Amino acid sequence: MREVLRKPLFWPALALLLLIALNTAITPSFLAIRMQDGHLFGSLIDILRNGAPVLLVALGMTLVIATRGIDLSVGAVAAIAGAVACVYIAGSPEQGTAATAITAIFLALGCCLLLGLWNGFLVSVMGIQPIIATLVLMTAGRGLAMLVTDGQITTVVNPTFKMLGAGFVGTLPLAILIALAVFAITAVLARRTALGMLIESVGINPEASRLAGVRARTITWTAYAFAAFCAGIAGLMIASNTSAADANNAGLWIELDAILAVVIGGTSLAGGKFSLTGTLLGAMFIQTLATTIPTIGIPAEANYLFKAVVVVAVCLLQSPKARAALRRRRTAPIPVHPSAKADAV
Repeated sequence: MREVLRKPLFWPALALLLLIALNTAITPSFLAIRMQDGHLFGSLIDILRNGAPVLLVALGMTLVIATRGIDLSVGAVAAIAGAVACVYIAGSPEQGTAATAITAIFLALGCCLLLGLWNGFLVSVMGIQPIIATLVLMTAGRGLAMLVTDGQITTVVNPTFKMLGAGFVGTLPLAILIALAVFAITAVLARRTALGMLIESVGINPEASRLAGVRARTITWTAYAFAAFCAGIAGLMIASNTSAADANNAGLWIELDAILAVVIGGTSLAGGKFSLTGTLLGAMFIQTLATTIPTIGIPAEANYLFKAVVVVAVCLLQSPKARAALRRRRTAPIPVHPSAKADAV
Protein backbone atom coordinates (compact mmCIF):
# COMPACT_ATOMS: atom_id res chain seq x y z
CA MET A 1 0.00 0.00 0.00
CA ARG A 2 2.85 2.37 0.81
CA GLU A 3 4.28 1.82 -2.66
CA VAL A 4 0.95 2.88 -4.17
CA LEU A 5 0.83 6.00 -1.99
CA ARG A 6 4.28 6.97 -3.22
CA LYS A 7 3.18 6.87 -6.86
CA PRO A 8 3.08 10.47 -8.18
CA LEU A 9 -0.15 9.83 -10.11
CA PHE A 10 -2.02 8.39 -7.12
CA TRP A 11 -3.04 11.67 -5.51
CA PRO A 12 -4.33 13.52 -8.62
CA ALA A 13 -6.22 10.37 -9.62
CA LEU A 14 -7.69 10.08 -6.11
CA ALA A 15 -8.68 13.77 -6.09
CA LEU A 16 -10.41 13.39 -9.46
CA LEU A 17 -12.29 10.29 -8.29
CA LEU A 18 -13.41 12.08 -5.10
CA LEU A 19 -14.75 14.99 -7.16
CA ILE A 20 -16.65 12.60 -9.40
CA ALA A 21 -18.03 10.79 -6.34
CA LEU A 22 -19.13 14.11 -4.80
CA ASN A 23 -20.93 15.14 -7.99
CA THR A 24 -22.58 11.73 -8.21
CA ALA A 25 -23.78 11.98 -4.60
CA ILE A 26 -25.30 15.41 -5.26
CA THR A 27 -26.59 14.63 -8.76
CA PRO A 28 -27.31 10.88 -9.19
CA SER A 29 -27.51 11.29 -12.98
CA PHE A 30 -23.99 12.75 -13.14
CA LEU A 31 -22.47 9.56 -14.57
CA ALA A 32 -25.36 8.95 -16.97
CA ILE A 33 -24.49 9.08 -20.67
CA ARG A 34 -27.29 9.08 -23.22
CA MET A 35 -27.42 8.69 -26.96
CA GLN A 36 -29.29 11.42 -28.82
CA ASP A 37 -29.38 11.88 -32.59
CA GLY A 38 -26.44 9.47 -32.87
CA HIS A 39 -24.24 11.47 -30.46
CA LEU A 40 -23.21 10.94 -26.85
CA PHE A 41 -24.36 13.48 -24.27
CA GLY A 42 -23.96 13.77 -20.50
CA SER A 43 -22.02 15.53 -17.75
CA LEU A 44 -18.88 13.44 -18.31
CA ILE A 45 -18.94 14.18 -22.04
CA ASP A 46 -19.35 17.90 -21.28
CA ILE A 47 -16.37 17.80 -18.91
CA LEU A 48 -14.20 16.12 -21.52
CA ARG A 49 -15.28 18.51 -24.28
CA ASN A 50 -14.98 21.70 -22.19
CA GLY A 51 -11.71 20.46 -20.72
CA ALA A 52 -10.14 19.87 -24.15
CA PRO A 53 -8.76 23.46 -24.46
CA VAL A 54 -7.29 23.27 -20.94
CA LEU A 55 -5.67 19.92 -21.74
CA LEU A 56 -4.17 21.26 -24.97
CA VAL A 57 -2.68 24.32 -23.29
CA ALA A 58 -1.47 22.21 -20.36
CA LEU A 59 0.35 19.81 -22.71
CA GLY A 60 2.39 22.64 -24.17
CA MET A 61 2.92 24.11 -20.71
CA THR A 62 4.25 20.77 -19.46
CA LEU A 63 7.12 20.77 -21.94
CA VAL A 64 7.89 24.43 -21.27
CA ILE A 65 7.97 23.88 -17.50
CA ALA A 66 10.12 20.76 -18.02
CA THR A 67 12.76 23.03 -19.62
CA ARG A 68 12.71 25.14 -16.43
CA GLY A 69 10.53 27.82 -18.05
CA ILE A 70 7.00 29.19 -17.91
CA ASP A 71 4.63 30.61 -20.52
CA LEU A 72 2.15 33.21 -19.31
CA SER A 73 1.16 34.22 -22.84
CA VAL A 74 -0.84 31.14 -23.88
CA GLY A 75 -4.19 32.77 -23.04
CA ALA A 76 -3.37 35.77 -25.21
CA VAL A 77 -2.14 33.48 -27.99
CA ALA A 78 -5.45 31.58 -27.84
CA ALA A 79 -7.32 34.88 -28.18
CA ILE A 80 -5.17 35.87 -31.18
CA ALA A 81 -5.84 32.52 -32.89
CA GLY A 82 -9.59 32.94 -32.58
CA ALA A 83 -9.41 36.57 -33.67
CA VAL A 84 -7.32 35.85 -36.78
CA ALA A 85 -9.53 32.93 -37.87
CA CYS A 86 -12.85 34.71 -37.31
CA VAL A 87 -11.76 37.96 -38.94
CA TYR A 88 -10.49 36.08 -41.99
CA ILE A 89 -13.75 34.10 -42.30
CA ALA A 90 -15.89 37.22 -41.76
CA GLY A 91 -13.98 39.13 -44.44
CA SER A 92 -13.99 36.34 -46.99
CA PRO A 93 -16.39 36.61 -49.97
CA GLU A 94 -17.22 32.90 -49.45
CA GLN A 95 -17.71 32.95 -45.70
CA GLY A 96 -19.50 29.62 -45.35
CA THR A 97 -17.23 27.33 -47.38
CA ALA A 98 -14.95 24.63 -45.99
CA ALA A 99 -11.95 26.01 -47.89
CA THR A 100 -12.34 29.36 -46.14
CA ALA A 101 -12.46 27.68 -42.72
CA ILE A 102 -9.40 25.50 -43.43
CA THR A 103 -7.42 28.50 -44.69
CA ALA A 104 -8.41 30.49 -41.59
CA ILE A 105 -7.33 27.65 -39.29
CA PHE A 106 -3.90 27.29 -40.93
CA LEU A 107 -3.42 31.07 -40.97
CA ALA A 108 -4.24 31.30 -37.26
CA LEU A 109 -1.95 28.39 -36.33
CA GLY A 110 0.85 29.90 -38.42
CA CYS A 111 0.54 33.16 -36.48
CA CYS A 112 0.64 31.22 -33.20
CA LEU A 113 3.79 29.38 -34.24
CA LEU A 114 5.47 32.70 -34.99
CA LEU A 115 4.47 34.00 -31.57
CA GLY A 116 5.86 30.85 -29.95
CA LEU A 117 9.12 31.27 -31.85
CA TRP A 118 9.26 34.86 -30.60
CA ASN A 119 8.91 33.67 -27.00
CA GLY A 120 11.57 31.04 -27.59
CA PHE A 121 13.89 33.63 -29.13
CA LEU A 122 13.59 35.93 -26.11
CA VAL A 123 14.21 33.09 -23.65
CA SER A 124 16.83 30.94 -25.38
CA VAL A 125 18.73 33.49 -27.48
CA MET A 126 18.35 36.77 -25.63
CA GLY A 127 18.52 35.13 -22.21
CA ILE A 128 15.47 36.93 -20.80
CA GLN A 129 13.77 35.31 -17.82
CA PRO A 130 10.81 33.21 -19.12
CA ILE A 131 8.27 34.87 -16.82
CA ILE A 132 9.28 38.32 -18.12
CA ALA A 133 9.59 37.28 -21.78
CA THR A 134 6.13 35.71 -21.87
CA LEU A 135 4.59 38.43 -19.71
CA VAL A 136 5.35 40.82 -22.57
CA LEU A 137 3.23 38.80 -25.00
CA MET A 138 0.60 38.16 -22.33
CA THR A 139 0.07 41.91 -22.10
CA ALA A 140 0.60 42.82 -25.74
CA GLY A 141 -1.23 39.76 -27.10
CA ARG A 142 -4.63 40.94 -25.89
CA GLY A 143 -3.92 44.25 -27.58
CA LEU A 144 -3.01 42.45 -30.81
CA ALA A 145 -6.23 40.45 -30.65
CA MET A 146 -8.20 43.64 -30.07
CA LEU A 147 -6.39 45.24 -32.98
CA VAL A 148 -7.25 42.32 -35.27
CA THR A 149 -10.94 42.39 -34.33
CA ASP A 150 -11.06 46.20 -34.26
CA GLY A 151 -12.24 46.03 -30.67
CA GLN A 152 -15.46 44.23 -31.61
CA ILE A 153 -16.81 40.71 -31.04
CA THR A 154 -16.54 39.17 -34.50
CA THR A 155 -19.20 36.57 -35.27
CA VAL A 156 -19.04 34.09 -38.15
CA VAL A 157 -21.32 31.54 -39.80
CA ASN A 158 -19.29 28.62 -41.09
CA PRO A 159 -20.38 24.99 -40.49
CA THR A 160 -16.85 23.62 -40.98
CA PHE A 161 -15.35 26.02 -38.45
CA LYS A 162 -18.20 25.31 -36.04
CA MET A 163 -17.31 21.61 -36.17
CA LEU A 164 -13.96 22.24 -34.48
CA GLY A 165 -15.42 23.12 -31.10
CA ALA A 166 -19.03 21.96 -31.25
CA GLY A 167 -19.12 19.22 -33.89
CA PHE A 168 -19.13 15.45 -33.63
CA VAL A 169 -17.25 12.67 -35.37
CA GLY A 170 -19.24 9.51 -34.95
CA THR A 171 -20.63 9.61 -31.44
CA LEU A 172 -17.92 11.74 -29.77
CA PRO A 173 -17.31 15.51 -29.91
CA LEU A 174 -14.50 16.43 -32.30
CA ALA A 175 -12.83 18.58 -29.63
CA ILE A 176 -12.24 15.50 -27.44
CA LEU A 177 -10.75 13.54 -30.34
CA ILE A 178 -8.42 16.40 -31.31
CA ALA A 179 -7.19 16.83 -27.73
CA LEU A 180 -6.60 13.08 -27.33
CA ALA A 181 -4.80 12.95 -30.70
CA VAL A 182 -2.45 15.78 -29.68
CA PHE A 183 -1.91 14.05 -26.33
CA ALA A 184 -1.07 10.75 -28.04
CA ILE A 185 1.33 12.37 -30.53
CA THR A 186 3.04 14.31 -27.73
CA ALA A 187 3.35 11.16 -25.62
CA VAL A 188 4.88 9.20 -28.51
CA LEU A 189 7.40 11.95 -29.29
CA ALA A 190 8.29 12.50 -25.65
CA ARG A 191 8.50 8.87 -24.52
CA ARG A 192 9.30 6.87 -27.66
CA THR A 193 12.01 9.16 -29.01
CA ALA A 194 14.97 10.98 -27.47
CA LEU A 195 13.02 14.26 -27.32
CA GLY A 196 11.67 13.67 -23.82
CA MET A 197 15.09 12.81 -22.44
CA LEU A 198 16.60 15.91 -24.06
CA ILE A 199 13.88 18.14 -22.61
CA GLU A 200 14.46 16.69 -19.14
CA SER A 201 18.23 17.10 -19.43
CA VAL A 202 17.83 20.77 -20.38
CA GLY A 203 15.48 21.30 -17.45
CA ILE A 204 17.72 19.55 -14.92
CA ASN A 205 20.94 21.31 -15.94
CA PRO A 206 21.01 23.45 -19.11
CA GLU A 207 24.76 24.09 -18.94
CA ALA A 208 25.68 20.44 -18.42
CA SER A 209 23.38 19.37 -21.25
CA ARG A 210 24.99 21.97 -23.52
CA LEU A 211 28.47 20.70 -22.66
CA ALA A 212 27.25 17.16 -23.36
CA GLY A 213 26.35 18.18 -26.91
CA VAL A 214 22.62 18.79 -26.45
CA ARG A 215 21.32 21.78 -28.37
CA ALA A 216 19.62 23.32 -25.36
CA ARG A 217 18.70 26.48 -27.24
CA THR A 218 16.90 24.53 -29.97
CA ILE A 219 15.08 22.35 -27.42
CA THR A 220 13.85 25.41 -25.51
CA TRP A 221 12.81 27.13 -28.72
CA THR A 222 10.85 24.04 -29.79
CA ALA A 223 9.06 23.80 -26.43
CA TYR A 224 7.79 27.39 -26.62
CA ALA A 225 6.72 26.99 -30.26
CA PHE A 226 4.82 23.82 -29.36
CA ALA A 227 3.13 25.54 -26.41
CA ALA A 228 1.94 28.36 -28.67
CA PHE A 229 0.73 25.85 -31.27
CA CYS A 230 -1.34 24.01 -28.64
CA ALA A 231 -2.69 27.33 -27.37
CA GLY A 232 -3.68 28.20 -30.93
CA ILE A 233 -5.69 24.98 -31.31
CA ALA A 234 -7.36 25.70 -27.96
CA GLY A 235 -8.19 29.24 -29.06
CA LEU A 236 -9.75 27.97 -32.27
CA MET A 237 -11.88 25.54 -30.25
CA ILE A 238 -13.06 28.34 -27.96
CA ALA A 239 -13.92 30.62 -30.89
CA SER A 240 -15.55 27.78 -32.81
CA ASN A 241 -17.74 26.80 -29.87
CA THR A 242 -19.33 30.27 -29.83
CA SER A 243 -18.83 31.07 -33.55
CA ALA A 244 -17.26 34.34 -32.42
CA ALA A 245 -13.95 35.91 -31.48
CA ASP A 246 -13.98 37.82 -28.18
CA ALA A 247 -10.50 39.28 -27.74
CA ASN A 248 -11.20 40.35 -24.16
CA ASN A 249 -12.51 37.07 -22.74
CA ALA A 250 -11.32 34.23 -25.00
CA GLY A 251 -8.74 32.17 -23.15
CA LEU A 252 -8.85 34.45 -20.11
CA TRP A 253 -6.86 32.89 -17.22
CA ILE A 254 -6.47 29.62 -19.12
CA GLU A 255 -2.72 29.91 -18.55
CA LEU A 256 -3.31 29.65 -14.79
CA ASP A 257 -5.56 26.61 -15.21
CA ALA A 258 -2.86 25.02 -17.38
CA ILE A 259 -0.11 25.69 -14.82
CA LEU A 260 -2.31 24.28 -12.05
CA ALA A 261 -3.04 21.18 -14.14
CA VAL A 262 0.69 20.61 -14.71
CA VAL A 263 1.54 21.07 -11.02
CA ILE A 264 -1.34 18.87 -9.84
CA GLY A 265 -0.14 16.24 -12.30
CA GLY A 266 3.19 16.05 -10.49
CA THR A 267 5.52 18.00 -12.79
CA SER A 268 7.89 20.18 -10.78
CA LEU A 269 8.12 23.90 -11.58
CA ALA A 270 11.88 23.54 -11.05
CA GLY A 271 12.09 21.70 -14.39
CA GLY A 272 13.34 18.27 -15.32
CA LYS A 273 11.12 15.19 -15.18
CA PHE A 274 7.55 15.62 -16.36
CA SER A 275 4.39 13.52 -16.56
CA LEU A 276 1.99 13.87 -19.48
CA THR A 277 -0.46 11.42 -17.90
CA GLY A 278 -0.37 13.53 -14.75
CA THR A 279 -1.13 16.61 -16.84
CA LEU A 280 -4.14 14.81 -18.32
CA LEU A 281 -5.42 13.98 -14.83
CA GLY A 282 -4.73 17.54 -13.67
CA ALA A 283 -6.63 19.08 -16.59
CA MET A 284 -9.63 16.83 -15.97
CA PHE A 285 -9.46 17.68 -12.26
CA ILE A 286 -9.53 21.42 -13.01
CA GLN A 287 -12.49 21.07 -15.38
CA THR A 288 -14.40 18.76 -13.03
CA LEU A 289 -13.79 21.22 -10.20
CA ALA A 290 -15.23 24.02 -12.34
CA THR A 291 -18.34 21.86 -12.82
CA THR A 292 -18.52 20.97 -9.13
CA ILE A 293 -18.43 24.53 -7.76
CA PRO A 294 -21.92 25.59 -8.95
CA THR A 295 -23.29 22.11 -8.21
CA ILE A 296 -22.55 22.36 -4.48
CA GLY A 297 -23.91 25.90 -4.27
CA ILE A 298 -20.68 27.91 -3.99
CA PRO A 299 -21.49 31.58 -4.83
CA ALA A 300 -19.97 32.88 -8.07
CA GLU A 301 -17.98 35.53 -6.21
CA ALA A 302 -16.28 32.86 -4.06
CA ASN A 303 -15.56 30.23 -6.72
CA TYR A 304 -11.94 31.30 -7.29
CA LEU A 305 -11.25 31.19 -3.55
CA PHE A 306 -12.78 27.70 -3.27
CA LYS A 307 -10.81 26.57 -6.31
CA ALA A 308 -7.58 27.87 -4.79
CA VAL A 309 -8.23 26.09 -1.48
CA VAL A 310 -8.90 22.76 -3.21
CA VAL A 311 -5.82 23.07 -5.44
CA VAL A 312 -3.60 23.91 -2.45
CA ALA A 313 -4.99 20.89 -0.58
CA VAL A 314 -4.23 18.56 -3.49
CA CYS A 315 -0.71 19.98 -3.85
CA LEU A 316 -0.08 19.47 -0.13
CA LEU A 317 -1.24 15.87 -0.39
CA GLN A 318 1.31 15.37 -3.16
CA SER A 319 4.14 16.96 -1.17
CA PRO A 320 6.44 14.32 0.38
CA LYS A 321 7.45 16.79 3.13
CA ALA A 322 3.82 17.50 4.06
CA ARG A 323 2.97 13.79 4.19
CA ALA A 324 6.09 13.07 6.25
CA ALA A 325 5.15 15.84 8.70
CA LEU A 326 1.66 14.38 9.08
CA ARG A 327 3.08 10.91 9.72
CA ARG A 328 5.47 12.26 12.37
CA ARG A 329 2.61 14.10 14.04
CA ARG A 330 0.49 10.92 14.20
CA THR A 331 3.32 8.75 15.56
CA ALA A 332 4.78 11.29 18.00
CA PRO A 333 4.84 9.94 21.61
CA ILE A 334 2.42 11.51 24.08
CA PRO A 335 4.39 13.61 26.59
CA VAL A 336 4.08 12.44 30.22
CA HIS A 337 4.02 15.01 33.02
CA PRO A 338 6.84 14.56 35.62
CA SER A 339 4.29 14.29 38.48
CA ALA A 340 2.66 11.33 36.72
CA LYS A 341 6.03 9.56 36.61
CA ALA A 342 6.53 10.15 40.36
CA ASP A 343 3.11 8.73 41.17
CA ALA A 344 3.86 5.66 39.11
CA VAL A 345 7.02 5.04 41.14
